[in-house]
Amino acid sequence: MRTRTLELAVGLFLVAGIAALFFLAIKVSGLSAEMSQPSYKVYAHFQNIAGLTPRSKVTMSGVTIGRVASIELDKKRLNAKVTLEIDKDVKEISTDSVASILTAGLLGEKYIGIVPGADDTFVKDGDEIEQTQSSLVLEDLIGKFLFNKATENKSTEAPAPAPAAPAKADDF
Repeated sequence: MRTRTLELAVGLFLVAGIAALFFLAIKVSGLSAEMSQPSYKVYAHFQNIAGLTPRSKVTMSGVTIGRVASIELDKKRLNAKVTLEIDKDVKEISTDSVASILTAGLLGEKYIGIVPGADDTFVKDGDEIEQTQSSLVLEDLIGKFLFNKATENKSTEAPAPAPAAPAKADDF
């Protein structure tokens, strides 16, 4: 009887651990029911979204105000059209706000940060944020840095000294 109670306790402990891991995975992935709250859609176009994914955060002043609903290629503009779902209670995004793709940490996840403007009119459902700043791609920055260093070194190198004239017999 004692071993049966012990086995039951270990089994319950394992089930509780698996349930806790499942709950943590759902919370971290952003799939939780938080997004079931009412929202409205706003659009933004970017030249380069490099690493931005659907369900990425949309923040203003560091506070999450929504999520990226979808990303698609705009065939007319030939750039990325990003659909943002903004929480219904956030109504103060002015029409001259700037949406930027930012990185959490040095190599972290991408998200959209909105910097509010000073205009008196605000975006509504279906409007577009006109001013955007695309993602900075770390590989491009490193490549530009290395290319600039290589061209800088070539231009600053001193010319090689001229070869010495051959020695004559009279010089000895």
